[in-house]
Amino acid sequence: MISATLQQLGPWNWWILALILIGLEILLPGTFFLWFGIAAFIIGTISLAIGPETNFWIWQVQVACFIVLSFVSALVGRRFMNRYGLDESESPNLNDRASQMIGKTGVVLDEISGGQGRAKIGETTWRVTGPDLPVGTKVKVVDQVPGGLVVEAI
Repeated sequence: MISATLQQLGPWNWWILALILIGLEILLPGTFFLWFGIAAFIIGTISLAIGPETNFWIWQVQVACFIVLSFVSALVGRRFMNRYGLDESESPNLNDRASQMIGKTGVVLDEISGGQGRAKIGETTWRVTGPDLPVGTKVKVVDQVPGGLVVEAI
């Protein structure tokens, strides 16, 4: 039944696939299915233009062309996205809490001696490095290092 329906639709199968792939692109994050959808749309347009009566444009050739076009459109699309900055995140530090703390202020909880100590910044206690400071000193985060934050006195 499904194969009969697919045979009746003929070249329109590619446009249906393109709509499904672009629909997935809308529902899922990223820009992955868009390039496959564009390739399917192009193959569908070529199939409609050539017509089903040709001997060389059999389904195997169409699938091979779809694979090649998918690869090419993904490469071209990636280059386009990178060139115009369309793949950059609105919140690049979303999952990097230490980077989010830069510029925030806090209070030293364990005195900073020998360049190491602890401070309360925001709702969390952080390991901090910086100049020697007594407990209760207000500090500002100026940088992050692996395992902690760099602070300076305000």
